[in-house]
Amino acid sequence: MMIYPIVRYGQPVLEKKAAAITEFDTPELNALVEDMFESMYAAKGVGLAAPQIGIAKRIAVIDVASGEDPAQKLVLINPEIIGREGAQTSEEGCLSLPTFREPVTRAQKVTLRAFNAKGEVWEMTGEDLLARAFLHETDHLNGTLYISHISPLKRDLIRRKIRKLQKANEWG
Repeated sequence: MMIYPIVRYGQPVLEKKAAAITEFDTPELNALVEDMFESMYAAKGVGLAAPQIGIAKRIAVIDVASGEDPAQKLVLINPEIIGREGAQTSEEGCLSLPTFREPVTRAQKVTLRAFNAKGEVWEMTGEDLLARAFLHETDHLNGTLYISHISPLKRDLIRRKIRKLQKANEWG
């Protein structure tokens, strides 16, 4: 098993649409899934998309129970959001933008269709944190970061703070 370093905001892989996975149930894919869960837990996240570890493929892992309940571990391959209902506003952060958190409005209830590592299609409706995680990770696979959902003014402030950190060599 391998724990990957998390790619930080500013890296081009985070702002590109990731490529679809076409081969399932391979040793490489299964190892990547395990490594992604390990990397996510090590970084104390509830979700991780492959672009966040520098891999431009449409795969994400989510565990809103943070490793406490194996049944909550989800593998999203080539996911699509097929339904949205309601609205919720909550503070959101991202492993690729450490220390920054902003209120983001997202759907309250989200239905997602994806493949698992074996290539089987599954559908699930999530609410609250799970709905937010579905949208956040799917956004990553489309090259979108959560800061695109906040006001241009706040987004600009975050970008300026990051530029200062980059100049000071304090941004990985």
